[in-house]
Amino acid sequence: MLREMMKSKIHMATVTETRFDYNGSLTIDRNLMDAADLMPNEKIQVVNMNTGYRLETYVIEGKRGSGVIGVNGGAARQAIVGDKVLIISYCHIDDAQAKILHPTVIFVDEKNRVTKKK
Repeated sequence: MLREMMKSKIHMATVTETRFDYNGSLTIDRNLMDAADLMPNEKIQVVNMNTGYRLETYVIEGKRGSGVIGVNGGAARQAIVGDKVLIISYCHIDDAQAKILHPTVIFVDEKNRVTKKK
């Protein structure tokens, strides 16, 4: 049996842009992607802490050091610049691996710079 477990999370990132004219996804600063062990096209869950709205999408690589957290496409209707979001990735692992899994949790400041990593 495989369990779906949290692999990594970016905690309380700030939405910096919304783009309705894009085909979907979430643009994330490459520095944050690296810190949270996220890959381009990886499936993620985004939780808008201001509205409670949750969505599933995938990662698009943003410019390194830009601090960008961009909500794109139809999902852009579910966030505004300044909203706080959780960005969560999951993995499928067996019970033995699940017992020793230590998810990566990234905490960021208001400019989406890493302040702490667990």
